[in-house]
Amino acid sequence: MPVTGLATVLLATAILLVIVSAVQPLAKRIELSETVLLAIVGIILGGVADIVLHSSHIYIFDTAAEVLLDFPINSEGFLLIFLPILVFQAGLAIDVRRLYHEMGTVLLLAIVAVVLSTAMIGLALYPFSGMPLIVCLLVGSIVATTDPSAVAGIFKEIGAATRLTRLVEGESLLNDAAAISIFSTLTAAIIAHKEVHLMSSAISILVSFAGAVVVGFIFARLSLWMIVALGSTSGRAAEITLTVALPYISYIVCDEIIGFSGVVAAAAAGLTLSAYGPSTFRPQTWRFLNEIWQQIVFWAGSLLFVLASMLVPRLLIGMTKWDCVLILIATIAGLIARAVVVFGMLPILAATKISPPIPTPFKATMVWGGLRGAITLALALAVTENELVSTPISHFVGIIATGFVLITLLVNGTTLRAVVVYFRLNELTPIDQAVRHQILGIGLGRVRDKTRRTANEFGFNNRITGYVIEGLERRIEDEQEANTFDTALGNRQQITLALITIAAQERSILLDLFRMQGLPRRVMETLLRSAEAALDGAWQDGRYGYVKEMHKRLHPPLRFRMAQSIHRRLHIDRPLMYCMMERFEILLISRFVAISLTRFVKRKIEPTLGSRVADIVSEVLDRQNRMLDDALETMRMHYQGYIEALEARFLQMVALRFENEEYDDLHTETLISEELYQELEKAVEKRFARYNRSLKFNLKSGIEQRVQELPCLRGVPQAVLYDISMSMSIYFVSPGERIFSRGERIKNVFFISNGLFETHVEDKVFTFGSGDILGAKEIIGNKKRTESIYRSLRFGYLLTMPIDVFKRLISEYSIVRHNLIQIDYARHRPEGDIVVDNNLPLLEYNPLAIEKPPEGGSVSNEAKKDKQKKEDQKQPKNQPKANEDSEKDPFQ
Repeated sequence: MPVTGLATVLLATAILLVIVSAVQPLAKRIELSETVLLAIVGIILGGVADIVLHSSHIYIFDTAAEVLLDFPINSEGFLLIFLPILVFQAGLAIDVRRLYHEMGTVLLLAIVAVVLSTAMIGLALYPFSGMPLIVCLLVGSIVATTDPSAVAGIFKEIGAATRLTRLVEGESLLNDAAAISIFSTLTAAIIAHKEVHLMSSAISILVSFAGAVVVGFIFARLSLWMIVALGSTSGRAAEITLTVALPYISYIVCDEIIGFSGVVAAAAAGLTLSAYGPSTFRPQTWRFLNEIWQQIVFWAGSLLFVLASMLVPRLLIGMTKWDCVLILIATIAGLIARAVVVFGMLPILAATKISPPIPTPFKATMVWGGLRGAITLALALAVTENELVSTPISHFVGIIATGFVLITLLVNGTTLRAVVVYFRLNELTPIDQAVRHQILGIGLGRVRDKTRRTANEFGFNNRITGYVIEGLERRIEDEQEANTFDTALGNRQQITLALITIAAQERSILLDLFRMQGLPRRVMETLLRSAEAALDGAWQDGRYGYVKEMHKRLHPPLRFRMAQSIHRRLHIDRPLMYCMMERFEILLISRFVAISLTRFVKRKIEPTLGSRVADIVSEVLDRQNRMLDDALETMRMHYQGYIEALEARFLQMVALRFENEEYDDLHTETLISEELYQELEKAVEKRFARYNRSLKFNLKSGIEQRVQELPCLRGVPQAVLYDISMSMSIYFVSPGERIFSRGERIKNVFFISNGLFETHVEDKVFTFGSGDILGAKEIIGNKKRTESIYRSLRFGYLLTMPIDVFKRLISEYSIVRHNLIQIDYARHRPEGDIVVDNNLPLLEYNPLAIEKPPEGGSVSNEAKKDKQKKEDQKQPKNQPKANEDSEKDPFQ
């Protein structure tokens, strides 16, 4: 009984998957690109099916041939089913930070190259094809899409430079969108018989691009938010299901509803998930997610290539010799256009420092590697299936586009491997080669020692043991002789390599910590992005870039500063409370990671790169650790209880992590049954669930006590101190942060609870510490703006008071003014780098009046004169005046 209907389609699909599974190992064996071999297989299947249908001798296979040739999927199905997931996975697999620095090159190749290729191919075909210019440009837009799968596959198979692979994959993300946008515009103009307005079309395409990026980003962030909201109990099946739905939602909403580019939306969603996914998904789920998507894309890409290639014989029906000439013209024009962009425009980007320079071998390989594939065939099929397009036009487009694809696959694709090998792009760089010898020399020494111990433990024959050890020692000697690590790499390169290793190790430690369920996703996201930024900074600027990015981690982010501003101005505590909780956890985890990195330097960096490099890296880490300890101790001083509770919670989660690993080991070694293992695992998960709730944090905890400890407020009634503490706000500062700028209007005074600050007055430098007040000098002197800059020298904790509250305080309580005077005169000014003047008070307080004393007069003398004058007025006229000498300032 013959198989018909849906069963036939499913059977044909299953057979194609079997063929695909056989193609992959065959392509590796004959050293041919997998995509090229798939295209050849598809063409053969299409040709054989066509022969079967037109032959009366083998009619038994007619049903199978009809299914293959009339597969129930059209050009819209090709684009709608396969394109979203292919583009999404391409974005998901790309390292976003690495791509960011190549963005200028990627945009040039993806947009400018597509536009230029469309124009040059169209103009080259126009004089010889007999077709209108707009039709020739349509062909140019169809063949302008490059297919990265074949190129990237070849690069990965032969070990080509990762940067070259990254550029090709980055280009493919957007060039499909650019080509499809131009294709849609030209197709609509041909159907409507209208002219294309260049400016309006360009604006429309740009708007479509920008809008699609925003939509894709929003949908991706919503998906991540849903994953966080579902929590760890949702399971990885639910999380991965959301990612499968994401590209289709982004693509269809943009393409069909809003009118933006669906391809760009899917690519933007993939890039967003690539950037934020590692800090949102659990590490094991993230690995499984990437594996699942690699499998999905393998199925989709292989089926797309086979199905599209099967249409090649049909699209080439009626091809003439002149069509072959036109195909050759289009191919040469496309090659020239790509060469113009790569060799002519990329140097301009490098000269203007928009993008890093690209070596000439890279450029030549990128020009020759502009292969076309299934998307080009799908677009050509869309034209031939459109009933509104005339037959001559559809015939012309189908033949030229299909022939273009065949030439690039069968000529460029089969020779690309040789081009990469010719330019030696598959070889390690001199730095990698030097590191290779260094690593092998050290690693083989450890292998030799372990092998010798194992042989002794298991009683291997001495002759056999000596033979194996001798072979290892010969390899060690060869590597040591070839080792040029110290000469091939300069000091700066060695330090940069070490810092890159440190940053990568930090990211690995953080991902390992993220396996603990109680750690907040937002905190881990912040730390992971900081580690990636440090890795990126080390790649770009070496030691300076690494230190710069690590310092950013310790400085409060914009969200924290905004929360502090809201807290100070509107007295809303909740935003700052959550930011403080996150900052506590960030600092605590950072300290844990810092200790691990210090050990890693001693254990791995020093044996591999030498003690000199290890000492320099240790110095960099020590400076960072001191700043980290300073920031943590500043907060610990005021929230000791919360810190201790947080540390206890963290240690308990570590203990649960060890407990879970112990059960995993027992299960792996089959020492416990599956049922018992599951029971133990559930118990650990229940204990972990207790730590999913955040600790309670009181932002104003102890603030009243800190107010009472301020020296300037001694003697003020307790009830008043309580009211003052309720009106005060908390303010954390970082090293180098300005509290006041010169000429800034004073709105608050700052009581220093902890920290160190400085200001410059003429050629003198004055410091402020715990108990001092910033801004009091200007207020007492009736000044509304500061005359100098007040800058923080370390992490500090301040209490802020509105200016009107402070003025009322010093006017109602003379003891506060008296305390300020005593603090000022008792200030200790250490000598050394700080310029001091012990004759003048730093704040220049007027003890009895807000007005300034006369120029040249002593503050104390003027006060005594005012007091004497008042007493003289009160004395009777016949009473003699007091002795003036007795009223002189004893300090004069």
